Amino acid sequence: MHDLSKGPIVVTGGAGLIGSALIWLLNRRGIDDILVVDRLDRSEKWRHLVPLRFRDYLDADDFAELVSHRPEAIGPVGTVFHLGACSATTETDADYLMRNNYEYTKQLAHWAVDTDARFVYASSAATYGGLERGLSDEACLRTLRPLNMYAYSKHLFDLYAERTGLAQSIVGLKFFNVFGPNEDHKGEMRSIVHKAYEQITASGTVKLFKSYRPEFGDGAQERDFIYVKDAVDMTVFVAESSLTGLVNVGSGQARTWLDLVRPIFGALGVPERIEFVEMPEHLRGKYQYSTCATIDRLRAAGYHGDQTPLDRAVDDYVRSYLLPGRHLDPADAQPSPLSASL
Repeated sequence: MHDLSKGPIVVTGGAGLIGSALIWLLNRRGIDDILVVDRLDRSEKWRHLVPLRFRDYLDADDFAELVSHRPEAIGPVGTVFHLGACSATTETDADYLMRNNYEYTKQLAHWAVDTDARFVYASSAATYGGLERGLSDEACLRTLRPLNMYAYSKHLFDLYAERTGLAQSIVGLKFFNVFGPNEDHKGEMRSIVHKAYEQITASGTVKLFKSYRPEFGDGAQERDFIYVKDAVDMTVFVAESSLTGLVNVGSGQARTWLDLVRPIFGALGVPERIEFVEMPEHLRGKYQYSTCATIDRLRAAGYHGDQTPLDRAVDDYVRSYLLPGRHLDPADAQPSPLSASL
């Protein structure tokens, strides 16, 4: 077992959705010897850091410079959670993605392994490409065909780690459809919950794509949705375990878009109004109608955490965070509706 309390922790992407939620969970476990690494730029994600406890903050480029030329200035590190990346599936600057997602990860992985730090990095379920069945973290990597440059940049590092033997010393997390508080900065990459909440509060109606396959009704297209609180609980478990290679992080259940948006109306106390709209032509040929994580490796390693039921997760997100305009705060004294219901 790896002890997270031994030695400082580095969290790259620490102001992002999963990164800030991870720091929130570590803080709740009494851990705050954390170096946050990110690029804040002109976004508002700095607000996610305000309630969190950590030792220091460093810009991602400055951190890379230290790793390359003055690693002694960083000091000893026990664990590295490398969650920082450009996650926009619409990003078309391939050179940027290769530098930011691929080369940067290689650099940090070698540094971590050389210094005996536990290295946990974010891969992505997007690396499975157009697959709708058999999304196993034990699948042969060379058979996967990512559909966009973001996914390919992630897949390329997975292949590199396997080819060089790094995969035997590090662990990559294939996150599925993560949603929850602290995603407000993500623009078009926000979850449907956040987008639907805005649509419903503005017009009382949420818009979903029509189905173009007879075996799926409108709104019955499926995804593996996972609440960010569950995703970081799994992340911490994996970090503390002896797992290496790749591990799926998902709920292990396929749920429909209707299952996802209906609890939003209930949380807001408004009538359900759903409109089905035409899917743009350029998306129809590559749209996935069903995805679901196989989480057998996680379970076999001993993870027995309760998955938050989807309706309760959405209700917690809307009532505890979206409606009051709040971010994750480790100092919250009272249990959330989520924890009270488990």
